[in-house]
Amino acid sequence: QVQLVESGGGLVQAGGSLSLSCAASGRSISNYVMGWFRRPPGKERQFVAAITWNFGITYYSDSVKGRFTISRDNAKNTVSLQMNSLKPEDTAVYYCAAGTYYSSTQPLGGFSSWGQGTQVTVSS
Repeated sequence: QVQLVESGGGLVQAGGSLSLSCAASGRSISNYVMGWFRRPPGKERQFVAAITWNFGITYYSDSVKGRFTISRDNAKNTVSLQMNSLKPEDTAVYYCAAGTYYSSTQPLGGFSSWGQGTQVTVSS
């Protein structure tokens, strides 16, 4: 199983930007779908973005589309999430995940390895 460690979270004002990074170890991520999820305060974990292993096809939740960008570097075994135009409602713990597939109807279903999460707080 692949181990994942997120970094880059912090406090930012609304309208600002943050870049999250996820470092993988134990296995190469080159054959995994990689994703970012988040858990806002008092809410369940929700899908943010995913990127496939083969053609790098990306998927985004409607709430972040156009503001967030997911990318991967298989050679460095890392996945990143560039977050722009941040809003207070983006405040959450952000998790990196690795899996075998992405499903738009069950976004969490294909992911089996999870990081510990990194806190992102957006002030108004």
